Amino acid sequence: MLLEDTHWDSDTRDVPTDDVSDDELLDAYSNAVVGASERVAESVVNVEIERQRKRRGEDVERGGGSGFIFTPDGYIFTNSHVVNGATSIYVTMADGQRSEARLIGEDPHTDLAVIQIWAPHLVAAKLGDSQKLKVGQVVIAIGNPFGFQSTVTAGVVSALGRSMRAQSGRLIDNVIQTDAALNPGNSGGPLIDSKGKVVGVNTAIILPAQGICLAVPVNTATSVAVSLLKDGHVSRGWLGIAAQNLPLNRRQSRFHNLTNTGAVLVIGFDSDSPAKRSGLREGDAIVALDDRIINDVDDLHRALLDKRADRVELKVVRHSELIGISSKIVLK
Repeated sequence: MLLEDTHWDSDTRDVPTDDVSDDELLDAYSNAVVGASERVAESVVNVEIERQRKRRGEDVERGGGSGFIFTPDGYIFTNSHVVNGATSIYVTMADGQRSEARLIGEDPHTDLAVIQIWAPHLVAAKLGDSQKLKVGQVVIAIGNPFGFQSTVTAGVVSALGRSMRAQSGRLIDNVIQTDAALNPGNSGGPLIDSKGKVVGVNTAIILPAQGICLAVPVNTATSVAVSLLKDGHVSRGWLGIAAQNLPLNRRQSRFHNLTNTGAVLVIGFDSDSPAKRSGLREGDAIVALDDRIINDVDDLHRALLDKRADRVELKVVRHSELIGISSKIVLK
């Protein structure tokens, strides 16, 4: 049975007809997984790192994960937590060739990193569009769990639009949840669709749950890569405040004509804080930024993520008043 006849891909609404046997459906599913895996197999790599051990004993700590080549000139996606603090990075390709890699940049806030190797005849994985993913769509994870290179697991997109906490403390938004099994060592490997196009970068498993695995969307990864290749880091708006979540009750919201369920309470300032110089005070409660509602600290992080202007307009509850403050921001 031809793979094209089964319409497994999410871009079409056709489904197999009732007269197709279970065996034919399973064969088509197998062919889809095999074909997609073969298309990307040469691009998947094993990443090994060495870093200085913080504890007494051995001087060098070794670790690793997975990655995949996304340009023919040797740029590779992996996870920030895989290469963070590495003094040496080595990449082993599917054919066994091993090369030393250099770190281009990492972004702990999205758990993404870009490294580069120099080697001939590199095959780059094709990148898909994570915005076109649908719940229930077949996806395949490829990586190197426990050193078993090019391990393939398949499943479906369990949910879209999830959020997960990065090691930096920030939320990563629009995360893909899948039940394609991941294990330690899969981190940084590609999540692909049935056409073999990368739709995500595998990043985490939820323990002790089974079948809950997460991947950063490839659209996010592409955006991060542009910044890392250009500047070596990702710039985000910085107000220079220490803050915590502040619940708002209905009476408070109605009094100030707000739709907020919460706000961000300013409890301190970093040194050289642009927000403090602009007149923000400890005890102020931020309820909006440039007319975007701010219910909690994560909302504030999201609002500052794509800011490229040098000023923002804050709405702040101070005592019993709702006031506006124009604050400078710094890209960091």
